[in-house]
Amino acid sequence: MNAYRFFTPREIEEKPLRLVDLPIPVPGAGQVLVKVLACGVCRTDLHTVEGEIHPPRLPLTLGHQVVGIIEKRGDDANTPKGVGVGSRVGIPWLYSACGQCDFCKRGQENLCSKARFTGFHTDGGYADYILADSRYVLPIPNSLSNHQAAPLLCAGIVGYRALKKADIQHGEHVGLFGFGASAHLCIQVLHSWGCAVSVFTRSLGHQDHARDLGAVWSGVAGQNPGKWLDRAVIFAPAGALAVRALELVRPGGTVAINAIHMSDIPSFPYQSIYGERTLRSVANATYDDGVEFLKLAEKIKIKSTLSAYPLSAANQALADIKHSRINGEAVLAIDT
Repeated sequence: MNAYRFFTPREIEEKPLRLVDLPIPVPGAGQVLVKVLACGVCRTDLHTVEGEIHPPRLPLTLGHQVVGIIEKRGDDANTPKGVGVGSRVGIPWLYSACGQCDFCKRGQENLCSKARFTGFHTDGGYADYILADSRYVLPIPNSLSNHQAAPLLCAGIVGYRALKKADIQHGEHVGLFGFGASAHLCIQVLHSWGCAVSVFTRSLGHQDHARDLGAVWSGVAGQNPGKWLDRAVIFAPAGALAVRALELVRPGGTVAINAIHMSDIPSFPYQSIYGERTLRSVANATYDDGVEFLKLAEKIKIKSTLSAYPLSAANQALADIKHSRINGEAVLAIDT
């Protein structure tokens, strides 16, 4: 099978992903073999390939927003109800968790110390086939196409968790810092909750995209939308934005950071967080977050803004994300 793998971290401009021919993997106990139809391209993939976060082994196949068809089951492969060979499923960032620790028992398997992540601990979806833990595959609603579903499996699910962790209430004024793959899905959720949304991004193209999707205001982080934010979610990996968001959020408001990698947050005056403001990180997502979000996406008819690439253009897709050359999300089309 074809797979695009990287062997050593390098700048994406050096095209570190290389085409290799690998045997089709065989599902082991508790696994399913999935024929990949589409795979979203995430900024986390970029952080990984450029060495900002470090997978436990190399070489590695990236990709953790995978839509495909189950072709084989290994022994003791227990899939969700109604899912079996021939089912179309999503494989998200969370590959598996131990199921036994206190976090898992509390429904916080995203914090499990033994959690494993797709395209990081295991080979991901920049390939014709992928293995998945049978317990963690997500049924894909019939109304979602392969390409529309792929961005929902990380940008959507983790973004949805960030909105929940930001304590957003119906009708509030919410600031989104950065407007890429995740934020352009989150704004649609926020509108379904009756929220007004202001967007902070350096990219003029992304500012226009935000306005097209209903933002009441868009500009750069140094500007002010003219009224307090009730809540804010940060998607851009710049630590200084946490301080800026706190300055714009009202007393009692919340700032949630939706980033697996971020530059250091600079020191800031206590007054910036005083007034019972909350600053919190968002780490990964749970399986239930995925189930909830896919149901919501179908209900409110979320639409991903897509740029489709062939598998052979994986390096280019990551470079375009790095330099903000696309709106929404890049998707590798592997079903063509």
